[in-house]
Amino acid sequence: MSIIGITGGKGGTGKSTVATALAYELAKEYNVLLVDADVDCPNDHLLLGIKRCKVKAVMQRIPIFDLKKCSRCGLCSKACRNNAVVSIKGKYPLLMQPQCNGCGACFFKCPSDAISWGEKEIGRIYSGKNHNINLLSGELAVNEPVSELVVNSLNKIMETKKKQYDFVVIDTAAGTHCPVITALEKCDKVIAVTEPTPLGAHDLKLILDLLKHMGKETRVIVNRSDIGEIRIVKNLLKKYRLGISKKIRFSKKILESYSKGTPIKLDLTGIIGES
Repeated sequence: MSIIGITGGKGGTGKSTVATALAYELAKEYNVLLVDADVDCPNDHLLLGIKRCKVKAVMQRIPIFDLKKCSRCGLCSKACRNNAVVSIKGKYPLLMQPQCNGCGACFFKCPSDAISWGEKEIGRIYSGKNHNINLLSGELAVNEPVSELVVNSLNKIMETKKKQYDFVVIDTAAGTHCPVITALEKCDKVIAVTEPTPLGAHDLKLILDLLKHMGKETRVIVNRSDIGEIRIVKNLLKKYRLGISKKIRFSKKILESYSKGTPIKLDLTGIIGES
């Protein structure tokens, strides 16, 4: 069993295109689980024409204020870095739920033991299947700030199921922030998807630095390789002693498949076994 991460420093490079295409090719011969960990904007189900079904809600703790114990000191508000607790002198605190990340600063700062814990739904986990691909997908609720909790929930479910599969393909969010790190920590190999532009190379450097720090075996795919200056990517990769594992040329067929929600046919399986 192998867990392969698909990531990239910036959005729009084609991560989901690569992740779904790889899963589609692997599923012709193997049992495959595709995990859409881009929980802020999941779209793998759209690219594969998969109807998702809810598996579970993802909950986050939130503080509950006991006004009978509250001394109206305002320390809870001062401790909250997200400004989720509003306190006016002489008034009881008011919780702005959408801004709360459940960090617990208010709980530990309260001198009156007036805060306990409740919970709220911040996202959902879905599943589905098509083209012999099993999909596990997370989705953060609108206006919620802590997407890594949804990714953590995906990881826990994936851990219970991974032995059923030959390959697990994890499609991460863009960037190098906590939800991306959370998704990548379970991966054996990582494919970074970029484009041959100054912005693409800049953000590729960020993700390569992260992957080096995490000690992850890395491959690089250049999408739309015939548009832009591919030497920009090549020059960057020399510093990491890496080469380009695959070039994907701009193709109208890919756009047509993308717009119809049908699998994109790209044979990417060869780069998995590269050393």
